Amino acid sequence: MSNNKIKTSVETFGILAEFSSPSTLMKAAEQVRDKGYQYFDVFSPFPVHGMDSAMGLKASKLPWIVFVGGMFGLVFGLVLQWWVATTAYPMVISGKPLFSYQAFVPITFELMVLFAAFGAVFGMLVLNGLPRHYHPLFKITSFLSVTSHGFFLMIECKDKQFNSDQVHGELKSYGGYNIEIVKD
Repeated sequence: MSNNKIKTSVETFGILAEFSSPSTLMKAAEQVRDKGYQYFDVFSPFPVHGMDSAMGLKASKLPWIVFVGGMFGLVFGLVLQWWVATTAYPMVISGKPLFSYQAFVPITFELMVLFAAFGAVFGMLVLNGLPRHYHPLFKITSFLSVTSHGFFLMIECKDKQFNSDQVHGELKSYGGYNIEIVKD
Protein backbone atom coordinates (compact mmCIF):
# COMPACT_ATOMS: atom_id res chain seq x y z
CA MET A 1 0.00 0.00 0.00
CA SER A 2 1.13 3.54 -0.58
CA ASN A 3 1.90 6.17 2.03
CA ASN A 4 -1.33 7.98 1.16
CA LYS A 5 -4.15 7.98 3.66
CA ILE A 6 -6.06 4.75 3.62
CA LYS A 7 -9.71 5.30 2.89
CA THR A 8 -12.19 3.24 4.86
CA SER A 9 -15.90 3.18 4.37
CA VAL A 10 -18.96 1.86 6.09
CA GLU A 11 -18.29 -1.43 4.27
CA THR A 12 -14.90 -1.91 5.99
CA PHE A 13 -14.70 -4.89 8.34
CA GLY A 14 -11.13 -4.39 9.52
CA ILE A 15 -7.46 -4.45 8.63
CA LEU A 16 -5.53 -7.70 8.23
CA ALA A 17 -1.75 -8.14 8.46
CA GLU A 18 0.39 -11.19 7.85
CA PHE A 19 3.32 -12.08 10.11
CA SER A 20 6.37 -14.22 9.39
CA SER A 21 6.32 -16.55 12.41
CA PRO A 22 4.31 -17.51 15.50
CA SER A 23 6.67 -15.52 17.75
CA THR A 24 6.19 -12.28 15.79
CA LEU A 25 2.45 -12.91 15.76
CA MET A 26 2.46 -13.34 19.54
CA LYS A 27 4.48 -10.17 20.07
CA ALA A 28 2.09 -8.27 17.80
CA ALA A 29 -0.92 -9.63 19.70
CA GLU A 30 0.63 -8.49 22.99
CA GLN A 31 1.28 -5.02 21.59
CA VAL A 32 -2.23 -4.73 20.16
CA ARG A 33 -3.67 -5.82 23.52
CA ASP A 34 -1.47 -3.32 25.37
CA LYS A 35 -2.69 -0.55 23.03
CA GLY A 36 -6.20 -1.26 24.31
CA TYR A 37 -7.83 -2.81 21.26
CA GLN A 38 -10.78 -5.02 22.15
CA TYR A 39 -11.91 -6.36 18.77
CA PHE A 40 -8.97 -8.18 17.22
CA ASP A 41 -8.22 -11.77 16.41
CA VAL A 42 -5.24 -13.88 15.38
CA PHE A 43 -5.17 -16.75 12.91
CA SER A 44 -2.55 -19.47 12.54
CA PRO A 45 -2.42 -22.96 11.05
CA PHE A 46 -1.83 -24.51 14.49
CA PRO A 47 -2.41 -23.53 18.13
CA VAL A 48 0.24 -21.17 19.48
CA HIS A 49 1.01 -21.82 23.14
CA GLY A 50 0.41 -18.70 25.24
CA MET A 51 -1.64 -16.85 22.62
CA ASP A 52 -4.72 -16.65 24.88
CA SER A 53 -2.81 -14.71 27.52
CA ALA A 54 -1.03 -12.65 24.84
CA MET A 55 -4.47 -11.59 23.55
CA GLY A 56 -5.81 -11.01 27.07
CA LEU A 57 -8.63 -13.53 26.68
CA LYS A 58 -10.64 -14.58 29.69
CA ALA A 59 -11.09 -18.21 30.65
CA SER A 60 -13.67 -20.07 28.60
CA LYS A 61 -17.18 -20.69 29.88
CA LEU A 62 -17.22 -24.09 28.20
CA PRO A 63 -16.05 -26.13 31.24
CA TRP A 64 -18.97 -24.75 33.23
CA ILE A 65 -21.41 -25.62 30.43
CA VAL A 66 -20.02 -29.18 30.32
CA PHE A 67 -20.25 -29.46 34.12
CA VAL A 68 -23.87 -28.27 34.17
CA GLY A 69 -24.73 -30.68 31.33
CA GLY A 70 -23.11 -33.57 33.21
CA MET A 71 -24.88 -32.74 36.46
CA PHE A 72 -28.20 -32.44 34.62
CA GLY A 73 -27.63 -35.89 33.08
CA LEU A 74 -26.72 -37.34 36.47
CA VAL A 75 -29.80 -35.94 38.20
CA PHE A 76 -32.07 -36.76 35.26
CA GLY A 77 -30.85 -40.38 35.11
CA LEU A 78 -31.17 -40.92 38.84
CA VAL A 79 -34.61 -39.28 39.13
CA LEU A 80 -35.95 -41.11 36.08
CA GLN A 81 -34.86 -44.50 37.42
CA TRP A 82 -36.13 -43.69 40.90
CA TRP A 83 -39.54 -42.71 39.50
CA VAL A 84 -39.80 -45.81 37.30
CA ALA A 85 -38.75 -48.18 40.11
CA THR A 86 -40.85 -46.66 42.91
CA THR A 87 -43.88 -45.07 41.26
CA ALA A 88 -44.52 -46.12 37.67
CA TYR A 89 -43.68 -49.83 37.90
CA PRO A 90 -42.94 -50.80 41.50
CA MET A 91 -41.79 -54.43 41.66
CA VAL A 92 -40.12 -56.21 44.54
CA ILE A 93 -37.50 -58.54 43.06
CA SER A 94 -35.71 -61.02 45.33
CA GLY A 95 -36.63 -58.97 48.38
CA LYS A 96 -34.60 -55.93 47.28
CA PRO A 97 -35.91 -52.46 48.11
CA LEU A 98 -37.72 -50.53 45.37
CA PHE A 99 -34.98 -47.92 45.25
CA SER A 100 -31.71 -49.83 44.95
CA TYR A 101 -29.27 -47.18 43.75
CA GLN A 102 -26.45 -49.66 43.08
CA ALA A 103 -28.33 -50.97 40.04
CA PHE A 104 -28.83 -47.43 38.76
CA VAL A 105 -25.13 -46.46 38.64
CA PRO A 106 -24.34 -47.53 35.03
CA ILE A 107 -27.32 -45.74 33.46
CA THR A 108 -26.77 -42.67 35.64
CA PHE A 109 -23.11 -42.54 34.63
CA GLU A 110 -23.91 -42.96 30.93
CA LEU A 111 -26.52 -40.18 30.98
CA MET A 112 -24.06 -37.92 32.80
CA VAL A 113 -21.46 -38.51 30.07
CA LEU A 114 -24.05 -38.11 27.29
CA PHE A 115 -25.38 -34.77 28.54
CA ALA A 116 -21.83 -33.50 29.25
CA ALA A 117 -20.91 -34.34 25.66
CA PHE A 118 -24.01 -32.55 24.37
CA GLY A 119 -23.04 -29.55 26.51
CA ALA A 120 -19.52 -29.59 25.08
CA VAL A 121 -20.61 -29.79 21.45
CA PHE A 122 -23.52 -27.37 21.51
CA GLY A 123 -21.77 -25.02 23.96
CA MET A 124 -18.76 -24.84 21.66
CA LEU A 125 -20.97 -24.15 18.66
CA VAL A 126 -22.83 -21.34 20.44
CA LEU A 127 -19.74 -19.75 22.01
CA ASN A 128 -17.88 -19.80 18.68
CA GLY A 129 -20.84 -18.45 16.75
CA LEU A 130 -20.96 -21.50 14.50
CA PRO A 131 -21.98 -22.48 11.95
CA ARG A 132 -20.72 -19.44 10.08
CA HIS A 133 -21.34 -19.71 6.38
CA TYR A 134 -19.71 -16.39 5.50
CA HIS A 135 -16.90 -14.25 6.87
CA PRO A 136 -15.29 -11.28 5.12
CA LEU A 137 -11.85 -12.91 5.43
CA PHE A 138 -12.96 -15.64 3.03
CA LYS A 139 -12.59 -13.11 0.16
CA ILE A 140 -8.91 -12.33 0.91
CA THR A 141 -6.71 -14.54 -1.28
CA SER A 142 -3.60 -14.25 0.91
CA PHE A 143 -5.66 -15.49 3.87
CA LEU A 144 -5.88 -18.93 2.22
CA SER A 145 -2.33 -19.62 3.48
CA VAL A 146 -3.62 -19.62 7.09
CA THR A 147 -4.36 -23.33 6.72
CA SER A 148 -0.76 -24.22 5.91
CA HIS A 149 1.84 -21.58 6.78
CA GLY A 150 0.29 -18.12 7.31
CA PHE A 151 0.08 -16.13 10.55
CA PHE A 152 -2.41 -13.27 10.57
CA LEU A 153 -3.74 -10.60 12.91
CA MET A 154 -6.87 -8.58 12.18
CA ILE A 155 -8.21 -5.53 13.97
CA GLU A 156 -11.90 -4.95 13.35
CA CYS A 157 -13.26 -1.50 12.57
CA LYS A 158 -15.95 -1.79 15.26
CA ASP A 159 -13.24 -1.18 17.86
CA LYS A 160 -13.71 2.31 19.33
CA GLN A 161 -9.98 3.07 18.88
CA PHE A 162 -9.96 2.06 15.22
CA ASN A 163 -8.33 4.59 12.90
CA SER A 164 -7.30 3.05 9.60
CA ASP A 165 -4.11 5.08 9.18
CA GLN A 166 -3.02 4.46 12.76
CA VAL A 167 -3.83 0.74 12.64
CA HIS A 168 -1.97 0.33 9.34
CA GLY A 169 1.10 2.04 10.77
CA GLU A 170 0.98 0.06 14.02
CA LEU A 171 0.64 -3.29 12.27
CA LYS A 172 3.57 -2.42 10.01
CA SER A 173 5.69 -1.39 13.01
CA TYR A 174 4.89 -4.72 14.73
CA GLY A 175 6.36 -6.61 11.78
CA GLY A 176 3.24 -7.09 9.69
CA TYR A 177 3.30 -7.22 5.92
CA ASN A 178 0.67 -7.81 3.20
CA ILE A 179 -1.54 -5.40 5.14
CA GLU A 180 -4.99 -5.31 3.58
CA ILE A 181 -8.33 -3.67 4.23
CA VAL A 182 -11.01 -6.31 4.68
CA LYS A 183 -14.34 -5.27 3.16
CA ASP A 184 -17.61 -6.51 4.61
